[in-house]
Amino acid sequence: MLKRSLLSPLIAIALGLFAIGGVTVQADESKSTLATLAPEADQDQAARYVAHLLSNSRYHYRAEPLDDAMSEQIYQRYLDSLDGDKLFFLASDIAHFDANRDALDDAIRSGQLQPAFDIFNVYVQRVAQRTAVARKLLVRDWDFSIDESYDHDRDEAAWAGSTAELDELWRQRVKNDWLRLKLAGKEAAEIRKTLDRRYAGFEERVRELKSDDVFQTFLNAYALSLDPHTSYMTPRTSENFSISMRLSLEGIGAVLQRKDEYTVIRSIVPGGPADLSGKLKVGDRIVAVGQGTSGPYTDVVGWRIDDVVDLIRGPKDSTVRLEILPTEAGIDGAHQQIAIVRQKVKLEEQAAKKSVIEVGDGEARHRIGVIELPGFYQDFDARRRHDPDYRSATRDVAKLLRELSAEKVDGAGIDGVVIDLRNNGGGSLTEAIELTGLFIDKGPVVQVKNAGSNPEIESDADAGVAWDGPLAVLVNRASASASEIFSGAIQDYGRGLIIGEPTYGKGTVQNLVDLDMFSRSEKPRYGNLKLTVAQFFRVAGGSTQNKGVVPDIAFPMTLDADDYGESSYDNALPWARVATADFHAVGNFKPLTPLLEARHEARVAKDPEFQWWAQDVADYRRQRKETVVSLNEATRIAEREKAEVKRQARAEERKKLGKALPDALQARADDGLQANERAVTEQVAREEAADDAPDVLLRESAAILADAIDLLGADKRLAAEVQHPGDMADLTSTPQQSD
Repeated sequence: MLKRSLLSPLIAIALGLFAIGGVTVQADESKSTLATLAPEADQDQAARYVAHLLSNSRYHYRAEPLDDAMSEQIYQRYLDSLDGDKLFFLASDIAHFDANRDALDDAIRSGQLQPAFDIFNVYVQRVAQRTAVARKLLVRDWDFSIDESYDHDRDEAAWAGSTAELDELWRQRVKNDWLRLKLAGKEAAEIRKTLDRRYAGFEERVRELKSDDVFQTFLNAYALSLDPHTSYMTPRTSENFSISMRLSLEGIGAVLQRKDEYTVIRSIVPGGPADLSGKLKVGDRIVAVGQGTSGPYTDVVGWRIDDVVDLIRGPKDSTVRLEILPTEAGIDGAHQQIAIVRQKVKLEEQAAKKSVIEVGDGEARHRIGVIELPGFYQDFDARRRHDPDYRSATRDVAKLLRELSAEKVDGAGIDGVVIDLRNNGGGSLTEAIELTGLFIDKGPVVQVKNAGSNPEIESDADAGVAWDGPLAVLVNRASASASEIFSGAIQDYGRGLIIGEPTYGKGTVQNLVDLDMFSRSEKPRYGNLKLTVAQFFRVAGGSTQNKGVVPDIAFPMTLDADDYGESSYDNALPWARVATADFHAVGNFKPLTPLLEARHEARVAKDPEFQWWAQDVADYRRQRKETVVSLNEATRIAEREKAEVKRQARAEERKKLGKALPDALQARADDGLQANERAVTEQVAREEAADDAPDVLLRESAAILADAIDLLGADKRLAAEVQHPGDMADLTSTPQQSD
């Protein structure tokens, strides 16, 4: 089965997964004539460059010839990226497309890409037809007393053989959407308005897709046929990737979202130009953008969000003017015009952060430092320029460790450190190695094996550590790649405890190739190719590929391995092993693990927060398996009432325990809305409240590390078993810092 975990930009935009909302349009039968897309200049050459790199074993770890067999894979993945749920194409469309099933290799090799665009243009037509059908269904009355159901999992479904079959599928889909809103207390008129806007907005966003979007989606159907992590990026996508790695950009410092036909301020970056100006607020709608102090305004109502972003970003010290409709104003409210001078904006929300958790009481009280690391970022260009102040994850973490070590409460510093890598999908391999070096003196960190060669050992060569005290690493299923290199090395060295879930299982290395280097183009033309060049192995010899890093102390699994992670892909590389590197472990936590597990189990058995979380995880896993929903109102009401009884019981229990949550964090019944249909201010309030919610897993991880400190401090024999004498300071010693 083909997996769609890495959505193409085309589908992501159409589904609003980049926080892009719908566009309100009225049904118009005259729209039957649709604009068609075709390949643009430079795409033919970019396709040839990609084909050269992906079919050559000198470049790709798993290179395969671009032949008819590969064409078959590209064809299937391209259809899956367009209509994976089989909601739009008919079986007759697929029969027509089949003529290109084994010809897409020739199209890529020759740069004649029209066949891919022909398929997409039919997709646009089918979307228009389906949304028209859906919107017409909104005028009818629904009978929710009938016992029928809707199966929303169509991965393995056959293509619809007729429009009547698709009509029935969409009838069920619309009926389910209507029922969700009805159960949320919406009146019929409001439901019609909401769903009409939703379906029209989906069609409009598909119409907004450009040639670059289609081209990127098609080339990714090729790239992802080799392995799950090879991908092509257009110049625009490449720039956004670069921003995410260097954590900075030149602009005004505002995060934008599409809401109906407007681009809306979703959040404002602290310390950025927009924040310092005091002129913008969350929820403000941008209606026009002007360049400089006197340039004409460009109306951006109804524009794609990335096109609006391109107008607002610009060189440092330049001026951009925004015409806005304030959040508190109605549609016909007075507009305001503001000018902001662009500056370099640091994206601190995506950088490493620190905090302190206190656990235990009296003599057993411990202060545990926490460093949350969302990604392994590095400003590659600044480092290449030998900029002494280049930004990197390792530098930021080292700084935070120094600050944590210097902070004293009643004369006491921190007793241990937890590195929180939950949801950290990776980043720079160099950063993974250098970050490990903050916690080990010197030595191998990871083994990297290119195709057909022996593994090369990548080591930390810098003597000294930034923290030699007690250490734990918190991971979950979404901790991947560089996170697995770091946590695997910490585990192999016995340097710290790994706590949480088995990680993602991505054991491959990717390089970013700028396709413009082949043409020496002065401006971006061809985009970038991220291609898999090697597989990495732990210093103990095993790979993280497919299996991930297995924690020493396990929390309940949130996601099944066949649903999420490397093992869910149909073309992932298999697990493998190489020889062990020459390294010296500083500890072995196996003798300690049973004692820590016993304390952990006893503690969480009495912790209602942890038990509630575990129950929620079990419910979530069960719900993911249930793909069929009833369309009978009485049945759905009974289900909601059961959930509401559970919610109220938990709320009462929280109140008795003095753990009542603020209103924004209270569990809510399904409101039937998609995320981009809610007010932006409401979305932001929910997210901010969630950030302040009790983090039961982080707190328990700190408690586990505190247990380790207590056990080893009280039992010298156990401490001797866990720690190799002479390799490092006692776990309870005062931390030392490197220069």
